[in-house]
Amino acid sequence: MGQPRKALRTTTVGAVSATLVAGAAFGIAPAAQAAPAAAPRAASSSDVRFVDIPGDGGTILKANVFTPKGAKAGAKYPAIVLPTSWAMPQIEYVAQAQKLANSGYVVVSYNSRGFWQSGGEIETGGPEDIADASKVIDWTLENTAADPDRIGMGGVSYGAGISLLAAGHDKRIKAVAALSGWGDLIDSIYSGRTQHQQAAGLLGGAGVLTGRPSPELQQTLKDFLGSNLDKEDEMIAWGAKRSPATYIDQINKNGAAVMMGNAWGDTIFPPNQYAEFYEQLTGPKRLEFRPGDHATSELTGLLGLPNDTWTSTQRWFDRYLKGEKNGVDTEQPVQLKSRSTGGYEGYPDWKSVGATKKKIDLAGSTTIRANVDSGANGGTVLLSNALDQFLKIPPVASMPLLPRRYAGVWQSEKYATDQRVRGTAKLHTTLTSTKESGTLVAYLYDVGPLGLGKLVSNAPYTFHGKTPGRPFGVDLELFSTAYDVPAGHRLALVVDTVDPLYIEHNPSGAQLTFSSPASDPSYVSVPLREK
Repeated sequence: MGQPRKALRTTTVGAVSATLVAGAAFGIAPAAQAAPAAAPRAASSSDVRFVDIPGDGGTILKANVFTPKGAKAGAKYPAIVLPTSWAMPQIEYVAQAQKLANSGYVVVSYNSRGFWQSGGEIETGGPEDIADASKVIDWTLENTAADPDRIGMGGVSYGAGISLLAAGHDKRIKAVAALSGWGDLIDSIYSGRTQHQQAAGLLGGAGVLTGRPSPELQQTLKDFLGSNLDKEDEMIAWGAKRSPATYIDQINKNGAAVMMGNAWGDTIFPPNQYAEFYEQLTGPKRLEFRPGDHATSELTGLLGLPNDTWTSTQRWFDRYLKGEKNGVDTEQPVQLKSRSTGGYEGYPDWKSVGATKKKIDLAGSTTIRANVDSGANGGTVLLSNALDQFLKIPPVASMPLLPRRYAGVWQSEKYATDQRVRGTAKLHTTLTSTKESGTLVAYLYDVGPLGLGKLVSNAPYTFHGKTPGRPFGVDLELFSTAYDVPAGHRLALVVDTVDPLYIEHNPSGAQLTFSSPASDPSYVSVPLREK
């Protein structure tokens, strides 16, 4: 097995995060385009107080409480509980909590267990975190003017995951807004049976800097980043316990109205797993995807600036906690914002996205050598897709200059019209390896007239226990996206074996051969939106 590369340094991650925040604050990000039918907001100021809330086992959770200004004695108000994101302090949601309280909500935001001044250890959405959510609801009902029949939960990233998990365990939760979260934790950072190295390193490093990781989390990260296959089943079980998808039947039974939002380029919680989870929900639901990386779609809203995601969030709570008929439930429930045009598109469900498929044949036989980065890669966690979001500068690679010794390259014909890629491209091929283990990374590029390719999507794939020299089939879903390929351009599939985003499992000297037998041709299926 190839040696795992070092996780991204936490100092670098911190610098990237600071850059994103500063960029949004100083207006580098373009003005947010309004989502459909924004509701008006009240202009009054709410009251805020900082409190200690006993969580599971008496662990103290630091929190702040916003109540509507001039709340009437004896009156009851809808309430929203907001757990903080991973590594974020309790003031994370102040701007949005103020807006919600101004419009008539009691809002309780609390610092998740194990982070900053809250007690306990980081349990990564474990049973203690789920129990904490219910304890905060208990406290809210006992100590505020919250209406027990109108309780909502929401949050960004870690707060989103905890909210979805809580909705499967506490039937008092009537509405959820889960932003940049996860439905399946394993499919997020271990998709294609490949460790998402930078994502896991970012989470682990940020946890150490801002909190107290539990011994279980520390050991799990050590095994994960150390590629300890002997612990694979144990790690998958650990992740399943922390995945809302595990509790989908309970979530559906409890009946909370669930809104989910994410970014196309989320390098921590990729969009595929969120869309799959969304499709399993049977109650009122809404799915929104926008350009960007992890939590960058919500960033300007956290700074108090206009923001589509937070506008949709309030409309969702207004409909399902206040009963307002604002149209959010009559619009197309799947709302996608293109990376290319910035416009919104509505669909009745996820399977209707990219319903038309166009295949690119991967003819012939191509052999590449492993252990060398060809120059094609998915970029850097947080940074690359934020640049695509704000400046439309995705990772690039020159097709003519990619070394064919280390990269397989297949290109489509030149398209006469725009090709609007929507949804999940799928690779099917036959692979023969000289070793029993290995990793490949597939990339889909938009290639211009000069051969420069802009990254449309990518995904990793790892195999173990294969017989050297014996062909086997590979089916790989690339990360979902919405991208327009201009007329006169081509699409290209590139496959290599090394990408800084992922841990590789290629033994030294390994070679991979991609073939397309007549009985089972190789291809990439590209999902397209009809004109």
